[in-house]
Amino acid sequence: MRELNWRVELTDGTVFTGREEVSGGALHVTPRLPEGRIRSVTAEMLLPLTEEDRVFINGFQSWTNCPEYTSADSIRGLSHLPKAGVKYFGLDRYGDNYFVDYPGKKGVLHGESWAYARRGGEFRLAASLDETPGYTLIRYDFSGGRLRLERDCVGLRCGGPFHAFDLFFARGGEDEVFDAWFAAMGVKARTQDKIAGYSSWYNRYQHIDEACIRSDLKACAGMLRPGDLFQIDDGWETKVGDWLVPDAGKFPNGLKPIADEIHGRGLRAGLWLAPFGCQKDSEICRAHPDWLVKGPDGKPWYCGINWGGFYSLDIDFPEVREYLRSVFRRVLEEWGFDLVKLDFLYGAAPFGSETESRAGRMIRAMDFLRELCGDKLILGCGVPMMPAFGRVDYCRIGCDVGLDWDGSWLMQQTHRERVSTRQSLQNTVFRRQLNGRAFGNDPDVFFLRTSNMKLKPEEKRILSEINALLGNVWLTSDDMGEYGDRQRARYRELRELREADDIRVSADEEIQISYSVRGEKCSLTAKLGKKR
Repeated sequence: MRELNWRVELTDGTVFTGREEVSGGALHVTPRLPEGRIRSVTAEMLLPLTEEDRVFINGFQSWTNCPEYTSADSIRGLSHLPKAGVKYFGLDRYGDNYFVDYPGKKGVLHGESWAYARRGGEFRLAASLDETPGYTLIRYDFSGGRLRLERDCVGLRCGGPFHAFDLFFARGGEDEVFDAWFAAMGVKARTQDKIAGYSSWYNRYQHIDEACIRSDLKACAGMLRPGDLFQIDDGWETKVGDWLVPDAGKFPNGLKPIADEIHGRGLRAGLWLAPFGCQKDSEICRAHPDWLVKGPDGKPWYCGINWGGFYSLDIDFPEVREYLRSVFRRVLEEWGFDLVKLDFLYGAAPFGSETESRAGRMIRAMDFLRELCGDKLILGCGVPMMPAFGRVDYCRIGCDVGLDWDGSWLMQQTHRERVSTRQSLQNTVFRRQLNGRAFGNDPDVFFLRTSNMKLKPEEKRILSEINALLGNVWLTSDDMGEYGDRQRARYRELRELREADDIRVSADEEIQISYSVRGEKCSLTAKLGKKR
């Protein structure tokens, strides 16, 4: 049994403290506070670990790299980069860099919402039960053996009972502790169905049009199965934010005929959108600058460099909500798409207010998207993790894969949300416990092709097999019409691998996955390289 010492300080200097015994299960710290505003909410407990222990602390959003760490590791921020470059590319806007301090010290780790310490097959889990009052910021310092918690709620108005912390602690086997946590939250995945199929992004990228989409759809014949997904990714729109009419030069007949053709082949039709995103030179940005999320300086909040720079729509405006309702009516009802991949969702909630935390706003945005989509499928992406629990059907749990293993040296110097096949695989392994509990995990695509590709054969093998074993979404961007007999046979082998059971993961010096396929015991071993 351990003790958790907590402290709440208000902006007028009033301080409340307390001590709670931590033995296991739910722990709620709910002091009654006077009228005022919150300066800080913190808690600490001793948790001595050794060099044998591995620590995982969840990263802020889907793309944030978050493997298990040892006492020799650190998490690098952006202080080593020129400030002008960080500002121009918006490198601090994709993750938590703009509101969380990065010490960059060996053995000092941080993240949000849940963490565990692991020795062998035993897990010690510390997790949030509810992020509505604010993200639970988690830090661990190996040298001091201290676990520190903070509630991300600075400036929030209080008065009456306040949920300083809603926590869950458990110790035991992997399934035991994660099943107990999700039961305590009352969260269940919306579906256990696995989906396979095709996405246009990782071959065509934004260079898509009606002809190439029809060509790729035809190429999938004989490989995809009835009910599989054919997803049109980024590039169909004129500008990000202008969603009501497709790019007339690329899709002169619109998207409904394409969706109809996908359905005619027995497949489900998917479409990519960034519903809160608003490209700087989009029509909606020019026509409605008042609709944009504003930063502390009153200017539109820059969300990142994608598409030459983009902002985010503010869901507090009734006109924004009505615009988005019209977008989803068109995509889902008029055009007939069955699934929407909703990307760059973090942009909806860079800040809170005096009446709503940053996390509370993100949860409200996700509830709004769920309302707009009804029973249609949502694949979430670029989203803070716990606000997506139970609200999306499927969710990306890592960064985008690349056409090489780990990007260029220059890209390796940037943020934790960068494109990287290696880092994507790390997240597939270390966020595996979410699969089938929070939603169906999307580990991103795999490749069998040899053209437009720098991954080595062994790297493609590791990617395709780990994704097949640990995810519920299994897509490729290959032009299947270019597959030879060997690639077609390999594709069928991998689809069979997706039916494996009794899957067990060991992840110390290397990744080892044991599993059974039709009663035959098999294993996979992979080295993913140095952790960042």
